Amino acid sequence: MTSEPGGAARPHPREYRSLGDVAEHLGVPCTWADAVDDCAVTGIGQDSRVVGAGEIYAALPGANHHGASFASEAATRGAVAVVSDRPCAVLPTFVVDDPRRVVGPLAAWLYGDPSHQLDVFGVTGTNGKTSTSYLLEAGLTAAGRRSGLLSGVTVRGPRSARQAMRTTPEASELQQTLSAFRSQGVRAVALEVSSHALALHRVDGIRFRAGIFTNLGPDHLDFHRDLDGYYSAKARLFAPERSESAIIGIDDDYGKRLAAEVEIPHCTFSTRSAAADFYADNIRADEDATSFVAHWPGGRAAVRLRLLGLHQVDNALGAIAALWTAGVDLGTVIAGMENLDCVPGRMQRVDLGQPFLAFVDYMHNTAGQHRQFPFLRSLTTGRIIVVVGATGDRDPSKRRPLGWTAATFADIVIITDESPFSEDPAELRRHIALGAWAAEHAAVILEPERADAIGRAVDLAQPGDVIAGRGHDPVQTFGTATRTFDDKAELCKALDRRSVARRPAERTLT
Repeated sequence: MTSEPGGAARPHPREYRSLGDVAEHLGVPCTWADAVDDCAVTGIGQDSRVVGAGEIYAALPGANHHGASFASEAATRGAVAVVSDRPCAVLPTFVVDDPRRVVGPLAAWLYGDPSHQLDVFGVTGTNGKTSTSYLLEAGLTAAGRRSGLLSGVTVRGPRSARQAMRTTPEASELQQTLSAFRSQGVRAVALEVSSHALALHRVDGIRFRAGIFTNLGPDHLDFHRDLDGYYSAKARLFAPERSESAIIGIDDDYGKRLAAEVEIPHCTFSTRSAAADFYADNIRADEDATSFVAHWPGGRAAVRLRLLGLHQVDNALGAIAALWTAGVDLGTVIAGMENLDCVPGRMQRVDLGQPFLAFVDYMHNTAGQHRQFPFLRSLTTGRIIVVVGATGDRDPSKRRPLGWTAATFADIVIITDESPFSEDPAELRRHIALGAWAAEHAAVILEPERADAIGRAVDLAQPGDVIAGRGHDPVQTFGTATRTFDDKAELCKALDRRSVARRPAERTLT
């Protein structure tokens, strides 16, 4: 096994595979008639910059470039063939109509179908995917199941961890990671499954022990066009050929719809209806913990999470239900979940002794705002000060609603830059501000520099207030330039500066 920068494991196939075997498996000939049938294939990769020697390079069509344009780079790195929708002059090519549909199953076959030897729990939905995945991992670990985690924050197993580049990795990387987990003795995996991953076939070739549906609200409509298309992409996780069972949150209309339409064994969870298979009551949430009583067929238990916010009850119920269907002891599972102290960027409290509450939270859509702001309001009789921004090259229709919702719930809204990518940062801020001004409730401040925006929030805070700002993202991207940026670190710096500035001057003894 080799390793690439960033710690991505690159295992070799469990069985010998040749280019001839690949041609037979795909059912298409190679464009080079004299390609050596017994040339060994060591794997498959989708990034020409890191494809390994002996691997097949998957050259896929992209939004701005076609992967075939980088086949020469892949050849230089030792790739032995290409799979694409067009022939490449520099390497033998397997030409298929839709290479995205091919890559996942091909990678799974090359690496010996790792998901068939693992209990893979897939989590999809608009909000709650990351927290549910962390809760699954915590419960599995407590129950003695060696586990792996693939989330939008991190990819980690027993021997390594790396920063996640996207919510769900590309198909070849995903199969490599599952294969590496298997070789490390992992028995179960918690995997975030985005709607993009389902639509773009990244999880094709994976067999899921269970799929979890958290909720669904407006998001990613630049990609899916409308909510029905977004829902349809999510629902693909629960196809009979993909998942053995479904765990469905039914506290919104789309969850109810999925529960009625799904064709595989399923159970439901809810924080509102005792008619669900798994439900919660006696729910309490404050600045220190979230507690509730969980009910399931034949059992109940009091739960006290260290994670903050009422929304974490939904996430915990989904994780508990999934592990129940897998036969894991729920007493042990719940104890493990209760020991989980933090999910990065998810209502993550920062306490340096300041006289107000401060949180870093990933409120990136209006559904998340509607879940989080009422909790923040419950913590204070003072003001809510929020730092908000919008990512560029994403759904433009949600920018004004982000501003409007923030200004409806909060008292001071500080609008700043996230990652504009190719868009004009000032235009992104302007659209959020238009929504915020339209709410006619909060004071609205525009502060382009994100560190200054966080510092402004800290400086404005008075005893008893609550401040909150987005993010676990470790970088900001402006055009093609990327810089390191950590909201939690900047918040800590601002709190330190405030503490020093307001510290009484020390007397000089003479």
